[in-house]
Amino acid sequence: MTAKIEIDDVQMEKLRMDLLDSLDEEIETELEDRDDVAALLMRQHHRSERLTYFRELLRLQSELVKLQDWVVANKHRVVVLFEGRDAAGKGGVIKRITQRLNPRICRVAALPAPNDREKTQWYFQRYVAHLPAAGEMVLFDRSWYNRAGVERVMGFCSDDEYEEFFRSVPEFEKMLVRSGIQLVKYWFSITDDEQHARFLARIHDPLKQWKLSPMDLESRRRWEDYTRAKESMIERTHIPEAPWWIVQAVDKKRARLNCIDHLLSLVPYHEIEHPDVLLPARVRHPEYIRNPVPSDMIIPEKY
Repeated sequence: MTAKIEIDDVQMEKLRMDLLDSLDEEIETELEDRDDVAALLMRQHHRSERLTYFRELLRLQSELVKLQDWVVANKHRVVVLFEGRDAAGKGGVIKRITQRLNPRICRVAALPAPNDREKTQWYFQRYVAHLPAAGEMVLFDRSWYNRAGVERVMGFCSDDEYEEFFRSVPEFEKMLVRSGIQLVKYWFSITDDEQHARFLARIHDPLKQWKLSPMDLESRRRWEDYTRAKESMIERTHIPEAPWWIVQAVDKKRARLNCIDHLLSLVPYHEIEHPDVLLPARVRHPEYIRNPVPSDMIIPEKY
């Protein structure tokens, strides 16, 4: 029998704020400039704080566009790893980074569990296939550090495989850096209580229940095991060539802004001058007649 989950007033407020955050996501997709921000939020509650968030997000996203142009112009290669506990907010930050960028230049690699064939390969092999070419950025939503985290805690790798990972990963990352790849590693840190609240939000929101997997639920029970695994991982893989950066992620919005701002600070980009774009006049031919669209092909206009 499944126990009933009781929600107190504090948790209800967290659920309400989580819903508000989801609504803000919809607003974000519609924003084009700062005037839009002011118009959309003129009658909203928490106007000052939310207005600051939206304005800063747009400013940082405009800088990300400049960064993207610089990466292409300089044939730079960037890899960013996003690690953290389940519901730590990694996906939310990745979404804000990629929101206004060209997906052919900045792409996300979110690999599923390895299949039977991949399990027999060199451990890093399936990740290597997703590394960037010149003028590309790749954001890994979880990465080769799965072995130091979920695989270790859930018993999906042997002790020998675990130790071999720690022998190999510093050399692997040094090799990437020597090849010209800029490697950035982020760990998103949340508290026990905050993860509990976010899991409750997912349980009670039908639009977010898909985010919960049996593995996520098991991770709650093994919080301390994950803590020990995380501490060992950072201690053994925090190297000068590819250090770990900790993002305080209890406040989702602050975490997004802080992470994007920090990422921008790590790349020596500058604005790339582009030639003026002139829209050519449309060529018209008197003999051209547009064919009518059959009415049964047009979808109903319900809205």
